[in-house]
Amino acid sequence: MESIDLLVLRSARDWLQAGHRVLLATVARTWGSSPRPVGSMMALRSDGRVVGSVSGGCIEDDLIHRYTTAYGGPGLPDSSPQRVRYGVTADEAHRFGLPCGGTLELILEFSPSWQSLAQLLEQLDSGQLVRRQLDLHSGAATLLPSAAPEQFSVDGEHMASTLGPGYRLLLIGAGALAEYLATMALFNGFRVSVCDPRPEYIDGWNVAGVECLVGMPDDVVRDFAPDVRTCIVAVSHDPKLDDLALLEALRGPAFYIGAIGSRRNSQQRRARLIEHFGESDASLARLHGPIGIYIGSKTPAEIAVSVMAEILAAKNGVELPGAVNVTKAKQAREQTLPAT
Repeated sequence: MESIDLLVLRSARDWLQAGHRVLLATVARTWGSSPRPVGSMMALRSDGRVVGSVSGGCIEDDLIHRYTTAYGGPGLPDSSPQRVRYGVTADEAHRFGLPCGGTLELILEFSPSWQSLAQLLEQLDSGQLVRRQLDLHSGAATLLPSAAPEQFSVDGEHMASTLGPGYRLLLIGAGALAEYLATMALFNGFRVSVCDPRPEYIDGWNVAGVECLVGMPDDVVRDFAPDVRTCIVAVSHDPKLDDLALLEALRGPAFYIGAIGSRRNSQQRRARLIEHFGESDASLARLHGPIGIYIGSKTPAEIAVSVMAEILAAKNGVELPGAVNVTKAKQAREQTLPAT
């Protein structure tokens, strides 16, 4: 499943190329509670078809009625980008389904250049990180290469957002946990690849849409060329496969690197990497293990939920409290259990 941003941009490009009028709406600012973060996009075709979202649904309905002839509106105007704001009053917030006190400002682009969107998508599909800067007076979009993700920004002259290739997950090990984790990652918009040199595991892989990579995991990690939108998770339970892959992963900029294992196994892995491979506590600081958040999970499906939650928190820049850290939560629980 493709990320929603890429799906919106691809749909807008295809509709424009086919001769349709298209509105591209972007969440520019929010005040109070908001259903969608800044930078969220929606493409609206002149006949009322929609991809993406900027709210829980009511604002989309208002835009459809206002700008499409299919619902009695005047259609899309020929104009420079416009700002619209929803939820300024309590009545509006209630009418548009915004949370209490929520206000939303959108930037509306009317029939953006399909050539510019095609160029943007070509760069994104090749793995580039791109800063798209929209002139709010002329509607012209400038595409600039970006070395690292930058914050979404908007002022009186420009709106700028960093767009990147889809998030990727590389799994080391093709067991049951990997299958559940791959499934969850796919519906969260990640491109998923799995590597396992053991035929008895990889030959039984049955999750559609996942790329199976052949080779030893450390070589695969190197060839995978991890970037800032990559996460790498070792779930083989075999140190001969996991350790070298993790060492290779730690040399790159992946936003999340982790390995399955109990607290004891995780401690032994760290000791092994320090003793035999010259690592240190500092160089292993980015290595997650035990992975996941503490939800008392025991089955592969529940463990996958906890791991995916931790990956998404890292992706979204959320620092998790100690109460959900597996090691800290289990230590606290053990301290409350009666002595036997």
